[in-house]
Amino acid sequence: MTPKDSFVGAVRTGLQELADPLKAPEMQAYMKSDMPFAGVPKPARVTLLKSLPRLESRDEWLDVVQTLWRDATYREERYVALSLSGDRRFQTAELMPWFDEMIVTGAWWDFVDEIASRLIGPLLRSAPEVIRPQLLKWSTDEDRWRRRTSIICQLGAKDATDVELLTACIDANVDDRDFFLRKGIGWALRQFAKTEPGWVRSFVQARPGLSPLSRREALKHL
Repeated sequence: MTPKDSFVGAVRTGLQELADPLKAPEMQAYMKSDMPFAGVPKPARVTLLKSLPRLESRDEWLDVVQTLWRDATYREERYVALSLSGDRRFQTAELMPWFDEMIVTGAWWDFVDEIASRLIGPLLRSAPEVIRPQLLKWSTDEDRWRRRTSIICQLGAKDATDVELLTACIDANVDDRDFFLRKGIGWALRQFAKTEPGWVRSFVQARPGLSPLSRREALKHL
């Protein structure tokens, strides 16, 4: 058995041991997921991850992550893959095609929001020359989850926020009626308002076409 097979097997066995068949349908209904849940809450998944061996090889790490994601039977397997994907030792701009695959195939807020803010956001700050053009391209993509990613990826950036990029990605989607895009715009502005409240007020005032949802979220704490 390869180290990858051993690790993946340990994850699946651990999830099976922690599974709660009574919670599973409730979790699936809440998330409106086609993929079934095993019924393992986040605290139990965190404990499971801490019990697993440390992956030292980048190739082995990526193989494990991709196997858990692509071959998932239960949504929790993808949650584990997503948690493992955040290993800072292996984060480089070369991972963007993989993160893109996760966004497009995950295609729901529970996956996309974490990928955007915890994976792509830090990459943007470490390699803007590579990531910035990709996000500008995503901001006008047909896939709404790529567009949402371009909008919310700077949630934790604070003073390091690329204001021009944030503006471009929001303006590219201001007229879209999709709930997740409108909510994402409001969320991104609300977070940046903690750092630059005056800028956000001016931004909102200058855009009468901003949806009521986006406007309300952006100004919630101002």
